[in-house]
Amino acid sequence: MANAPENVPLLNINRDNRPHREEFIEALTSVVDSGRFLFGPDVAELEREVAAYSQVENAVGCASGSDALLLSLMSLGIGPGDEVIVPSFTFFASVSCITRLGATPVFVDIRPDTFNVDPEKIKAAITENTRAIIPVHLFGQCAEIDRICQVAAERDIPVIEDAAQAIGAAYHSRPAGSWGSIGCFSFYPTKNLGGMGDGGMMTTGNAATADRLRLFAGHGMRPRYYHQVVGINSRLDTFQAAILRIKLRHLADAIEARNKIAARYGRLLSENNLVGEDKLAVPTVDPNAFHVWNQYAIRVPGGHRDELRAHLSECGVGSEIYYPVPMHQQECFADLEFDRDALVETERASREVLNLPIFPTLSEREQCRVVDVIAQFFAAGAKVAA
Repeated sequence: MANAPENVPLLNINRDNRPHREEFIEALTSVVDSGRFLFGPDVAELEREVAAYSQVENAVGCASGSDALLLSLMSLGIGPGDEVIVPSFTFFASVSCITRLGATPVFVDIRPDTFNVDPEKIKAAITENTRAIIPVHLFGQCAEIDRICQVAAERDIPVIEDAAQAIGAAYHSRPAGSWGSIGCFSFYPTKNLGGMGDGGMMTTGNAATADRLRLFAGHGMRPRYYHQVVGINSRLDTFQAAILRIKLRHLADAIEARNKIAARYGRLLSENNLVGEDKLAVPTVDPNAFHVWNQYAIRVPGGHRDELRAHLSECGVGSEIYYPVPMHQQECFADLEFDRDALVETERASREVLNLPIFPTLSEREQCRVVDVIAQFFAAGAKVAA
């Protein structure tokens, strides 16, 4: 009897973490024995290590990547009447941080090749009310951050890099999180540098900005029980920091594995004649960017994306859609004004994008299974068409 086809998960966090299990247990035991569950030495050490990794002077831990974005805007004094330019093709946190403060998100379109925000569209969207720009380094590849920072500098507008998916990425060999006024990272478990719960980090080259971020992250309290500003409670706990310090030491190897997997996908999909106008489009890598492949995003044109995803699921292959509904079409933002005609590429991406399994321990055999299932889908379609 033939063996049943192998299932392939979208992610396998347990498999990725397993080689470091003993290191994790030792580090967590040390934290338990210390009793320093908040503000422990691992937090300060991780901040120093992330700052060095990102080639900036300062890093400030917080409770999540979402909080990192919110705290960044709070530190800049963003509020009602202010506009913040942001892509609509992104995760909710990139936009909710703006509306939580009573400011207005101004949605701009993306480039069709990289899915990242278009610098020229940013330039056209700037008004006298623009107080910040949030470019998102989507799927592990930096936006054209040099051009974006140039556009922003011409009008003295701060740039907040949403690098939640892009730790280790770079543009012109300069790390994500080192270009703007503030860089924001997420340590959610599925990220390339993922913890065992929530966590985030903010990077900046300015010591005064770092101090202000710390103030807002600690209830605006300094000294104890004396509140200078209305802040929030957003702390990176010592357990998460201890785990993340271990995983940071192995991050380069994980990124190298992801790059090999991405290259293999490109080769296998091409060799199986699955790349073309009537089939798939594989991800584009900006020649100036170092991509860390937090996601592997293909396009499925012709309205077949959902059918392909259903077929993958039926065959035991994981996939995901990042993102099926752009932010400007979300119910909670229905009251916002926007020009839908100016978001054509955003809406097209939401109809066509499909994200395939990618994680450091994904095997070549598993990748071949993914590609075989995709090939079956198009072969069946060709037969029906005939």
